[in-house]
Amino acid sequence: MIPSSMFLAHGSPMLAIEDTEYARFLGRLAKGIRPKAIVIFTAHWESEITTVSSSDEVYETIYDFGGFPDELYEVRYNARGSSIVAGLVTDRLKAAGIPVRQDTQRGLDHGSWTLLHRMYPEADIPVVQVSVNPYLAPKDQFRIGEALRGLNREEILVIGSGVTVHNLRMLRWGQSTPEAWAVEFDDWLLARLEEQDYESLFRYAELAPHARQAVPRAEHFVPFFIALGAGAEGSEPEVIHRSYDLGTLSYLSLQQA
Repeated sequence: MIPSSMFLAHGSPMLAIEDTEYARFLGRLAKGIRPKAIVIFTAHWESEITTVSSSDEVYETIYDFGGFPDELYEVRYNARGSSIVAGLVTDRLKAAGIPVRQDTQRGLDHGSWTLLHRMYPEADIPVVQVSVNPYLAPKDQFRIGEALRGLNREEILVIGSGVTVHNLRMLRWGQSTPEAWAVEFDDWLLARLEEQDYESLFRYAELAPHARQAVPRAEHFVPFFIALGAGAEGSEPEVIHRSYDLGTLSYLSLQQA
């Protein structure tokens, strides 16, 4: 059975080549899930209007980062797109009154390919990449995901690729234990999810502890709300992984049945 949605942390680009607990988790996770296609909302593609990759060609692998080992730039993730699945996503968003357009040129950024390289290294599952608009309210992000509910019945997996706690200025290099404030922010999110208190989640910026530290800019957080909206109605998100890197970078990941 394909889950209705996942929120997966993509963290550092080094995820693609480092042998870490989280990288091994992604490999194990994918062994039991074999979708016909993947729709992935990536924090590293921002646009005012929700934009859907709609080519059937092999994607270019985009290295949207600098200063990393040469080995990382040698990784290629040669997945193909799917204009059919892109059309399905586009039609659903339009039907929900969400402005949408298509793109036939953009490659896969590291918010997509580092995760997928660990999950499906053969790159043999079609991928449709979708942009995010970090300036939309959380409730509007949820609506975008909500428009895609039920795609798992077509054996299509919806992934929100981002990070709950993402503040590059507050990384603690060489630190293996997480900072208390980062843990408290994630704890607050999980408590609201358990209570199904979505209204408080939508107001996280004013209600959550350490919200300004955890989410100095929303682009990495909005895939959380999109994935939440794409979950089956009434289903409770399940924590499938939780760890931290560099003191504050959260690898909290969730799945909805």
